Formats: sequence, C-alpha cells, structure tokens
Amino acid sequence: MDSLLPFAFICLTSFFTLTNPLGTMPVFLSMTKGIDNEQRARIVKRATIVSFVILISFTVCGQVLFSLFGISTNGFRIAAGFIIMKIGFDMLQAKYSHTKLKDDEVKVYANDISITPLSIPMLCGPGAIANGIMLMENAATWEMKATLIGSIAIIYLLTYLILRASTRLVPILGETGNNVMMRLMGLILMVIAVECFVGGLKPIMVDIIKAGNGLL
Repeated sequence: MDSLLPFAFICLTSFFTLTNPLGTMPVFLSMTKGIDNEQRARIVKRATIVSFVILISFTVCGQVLFSLFGISTNGFRIAAGFIIMKIGFDMLQAKYSHTKLKDDEVKVYANDISITPLSIPMLCGPGAIANGIMLMENAATWEMKATLIGSIAIIYLLTYLILRASTRLVPILGETGNNVMMRLMGLILMVIAVECFVGGLKPIMVDIIKAGNGLL
C-alpha cells in the first residue's frame, strides 16, 4: 500500500498534465464556435472515449511492441523523457496546445474534430502514450497495473467533465489563470521527464562501466 499511493499520484498527475484538458478548453471552444451544446457534448464524448481506448491499447500492449521491434525499455525511457520534456517546456511557456491550428484548418476539421485533432494528438498525444507504456513497465504488481488503468479512466472522465463545462470555466479562469495553470503543470512534467531520462540512462551507464572494467 505504501508504494501504491505514490504510484497512483504519479499516474494521476502525469496523465492530467499530458492530457491537458484545461489548456485544451480555449482551442476546443474556438473549433466548435457556432455549434450548439448538444453537438459539443457528442464531440467531447466521442473524443474522450477514443482517447481512452487508444491510450489503454498502447499502455497494455507496450511490451509486445518492445518485443516486436526489439526496442530497449531503457532506450524508450530516454526517448520518452525527451518527448515529455519538450511538452513540459511548451507548457512552461503557457502554450495551450501541442497542435497549432490556422483558421482555414479549423474549417476543415469542423465536420468531425472529435478524432483529429481533439483526440489525436491533443488529448492522446505521443507524450501520454509514452508515459502510459513507461508506467506499465514500472507497474510490478497487478494492483499497480489496475491502479494505472483506473487512473487513465479517471483522468479521461475528468477531461470529459472539464470540456463539457468549458463554456463556463474559460471565463472564470481567464487568460491569467490558464497561463498560471499551464506553467505549473509544465514544471511538473519537466520533473517527470528528468526522472524518465535518468531512469533510462542509469542502467545503460552501469552496463558500460561494467563492460569497461571487464576489458581491463
């Protein structure tokens, strides 16, 4: 239980910052301008369900992908660290989304934005996928694996509720509130990224040192 609570906290905080529903709100409202609340509700519901299914699939099947492509888990940790660091740095600059949309692009996506770009890559981007695979690798027990899956479900339920209430939350938070939240979450992500990078680099350096001592 002592190790389960910190693991659950890491899962919830990392996925919340990577999913970034607060930062997605202004972009979502701009993409759904002129759409009634019922249509917005359908878009949000579909986007969160699709994001949840995709993230769970990658999280559960991550080890199979490692075996199939011969990917080292330590190498993946280092790569994930770089990806999460980049996202955290962008958020530290108070950039709302990893996806930059022009006005003409918004019109192209107007018919069905629930899959792209709302679900992929905004709510379920490479950072969230990398984080899910990495955390599943760290989950040593079935309780931890269940905690990870439950945390993802909680985050997407919370994301659904936040986006559904976006028309009311954005005016309350304001631009200053959004910027403060983005910077705080970006800082948390950068700390997680450093842990990922060090966790992947340390075993590689240990192996290099052992190999070097064996040659002496």
